[in-house]
Amino acid sequence: MFELFTERARHAVTLSQDEAIALGHDFIGTEHLLLGLVGTERSTAGDVLREQGVEHTRARRETVRVLEAAGVAATGGREAKDALSSLGIDVAEIKRKADDNFGPGAFQYPRPAYAEDAKKALEQTLSEARALGRETFGTEHILLGLLAAGEGRGLDVLAALGVDAAGLREAVLARVAEDAS
Repeated sequence: MFELFTERARHAVTLSQDEAIALGHDFIGTEHLLLGLVGTERSTAGDVLREQGVEHTRARRETVRVLEAAGVAATGGREAKDALSSLGIDVAEIKRKADDNFGPGAFQYPRPAYAEDAKKALEQTLSEARALGRETFGTEHILLGLLAAGEGRGLDVLAALGVDAAGLREAVLARVAEDAS
């Protein structure tokens, strides 16, 4: 499916993974997708989000607050690392060797898995793109998918930032129509 994403959309998804890791989460939720979208420069979704007042630093801070309020701990994959450690595998040493051989950040473990809300949003991305007559998926379709899924902490973050989901959807669709003309 990711081969159908535009370069900027793939970049946004990669950024969402990086955000999850940086925040110490072993999952990628809609909140991480939102951070990836707002962090993607010169993209339809990123531009519209910023126009709606969603700034990356504030969105990140709000994501942390929303997750902490929900009791979601930043574990950094501690359970998986502890399980490997119990088998005598030193994940920190593997990371050091990978960094030495392939460059800093080359090895990330565990790679965060997509939470159900993010999977649903990405599935909706396909529907949103097809409804607009597109065969490839851009950042705008990911954002529309996130909004159409109707669930997830990404929507909570938007609400906390004072962004109306319906108004955001209209703004994205207006931008898509403007870009098509």
